[in-house]
Amino acid sequence: MSDADHRSEPVSREVLARVVREHAGRLAASLVSLLGDFAAAEDLVQDAVETALRRWPAEGIPDRPDAWLFTVARRRGLDVLRRESNYRAKLAQLPWPDPTPRDDRLRLIFICCHPALSRAAQIALTLRVVCGLSTAQIAAAFVVPETTVGQRITRAKRKIGETGIPYRLPAPEDLPERLGGVLAVIYLLFNEGYLSSDSAHAQARPLVEDAEWLAALLVNLMPREPEAAGLLALIRLHRARGAARFDAEGRLVLLADQDRSLWDHAAIAEATTMLTRTARAHRRPGQYQVQAAIVACHAEAAYFAATDWAQILVLYDMLVRLTPSPVARLHRAIALHHVKGPEIALAELASLERELARYPLLHATRAELLRALGRREEARRCDERALELTANPAQQALLAERLDWS
Repeated sequence: MSDADHRSEPVSREVLARVVREHAGRLAASLVSLLGDFAAAEDLVQDAVETALRRWPAEGIPDRPDAWLFTVARRRGLDVLRRESNYRAKLAQLPWPDPTPRDDRLRLIFICCHPALSRAAQIALTLRVVCGLSTAQIAAAFVVPETTVGQRITRAKRKIGETGIPYRLPAPEDLPERLGGVLAVIYLLFNEGYLSSDSAHAQARPLVEDAEWLAALLVNLMPREPEAAGLLALIRLHRARGAARFDAEGRLVLLADQDRSLWDHAAIAEATTMLTRTARAHRRPGQYQVQAAIVACHAEAAYFAATDWAQILVLYDMLVRLTPSPVARLHRAIALHHVKGPEIALAELASLERELARYPLLHATRAELLRALGRREEARRCDERALELTANPAQQALLAERLDWS
């Protein structure tokens, strides 16, 4: 590849990571679809990515990153597997990326979410291979050690090779059994973008945009599945207040302090209408519809004090019945604080200490409740622990500010 193929301006770490992740995910999906060999496709993509990360900081990002990565992957495949004629023939048939290539990422997500794999393995594998998240980011999403995530991914790859999982979009009748894993992947992708676990930046908007795009694609593929629509509404409701989430210096602005005039109220109305229409048409509530309804309750309040916390607590009760995860129970405790007071909420947190010992929000929430009870020294220790556990720079700044005040 010639120097003319590259831009000459400096490349920031954030821009480099975004471009590599976006195009590597698409390349992986195309290679898996063509070759029918998950491990081989991933190896080729990894080689291409490593080459890009070595060369692009100095040379600049190519005008066509997809074509550049494609060329490296193809050359590497031909070099390493020269003697495997069938594989080489397939690589030779791989079309050059056109200006608007088909995006096979949703197809690959469905492949990764095969029922032969455990749900945890499905999600970890997809987030790593398709979405390009690091093992550390996935571990933060699951609230588990990185080694656990690594083992899940390794076992999933081995299982795919041993069972001969077909590399195609499932038949229509097989889509529903994989839907849960696909929804979970898109949801976790959105969460990582909305408030990143990476120390490099507070949020990753491209991940949020990818999550919304995938959710919309899923709604088109499965229009009769209310949870797909619920997830899309949830993402759009969160995005609608994006302009108010950070101040001019990049500091996180809590919901209670946000300027609600900056919210996109037209987008809120559209997402709420979609959610209401979905609920009435299907009458099959699920966790993503309920979460979207909670966000809609917040979005409909003209100011923070007008929030209908009683209704939100009812919705959290429903959510915990649908998915009794420790994180859902933690958020229910926050709602409980506003309805029944900090003492009752604090008692609820006691049951979550073991499961969420390394989850920063648990300690930050306990600090808030302790401050409400006048127990400032205990609150300070909890904020210090939350600060130790979070890598997100905006969260770190907020917690440090609280500690300065205390």
